[in-house]
Amino acid sequence: MRTDDTTTTTATSASAAEADVRRYYELVDAGDVPGLVGLFTADATYHRPGYEPFEGHEGLTRFYSGARVIRTGRHTLTKILVEGSDVAVHGEFNGELHDGTTVGLRFADFFQLAADGRFSRRDTFFFAPLV
Repeated sequence: MRTDDTTTTTATSASAAEADVRRYYELVDAGDVPGLVGLFTADATYHRPGYEPFEGHEGLTRFYSGARVIRTGRHTLTKILVEGSDVAVHGEFNGELHDGTTVGLRFADFFQLAADGRFSRRDTFFFAPLV
């Protein structure tokens, strides 16, 4: 039986995209700002409720190094869907804000992939008041 190379390539690309998204959350939870920013293109845009969009590596670094109200926490991913250059994620976050408040909430993220596999856009939605 002949294997369809397109299907194999697509499955491999989807697996790589899922692995990169999982790696992103690991880096966020570990506080590795340079590592997670490196997963994005230089001109990437991040849209998050309550903030103006963060543009490029500088904007992402600014957000993750200080503007983000979350001090620490852990993401648990419950679903990742990959279709072409789009990745949708559903999950839960449990952590602590800089003011000491504990937070537990559900979220959805949408990533767009560039041709090189890095993230060119991310949009976040929360099932809770702004965090």
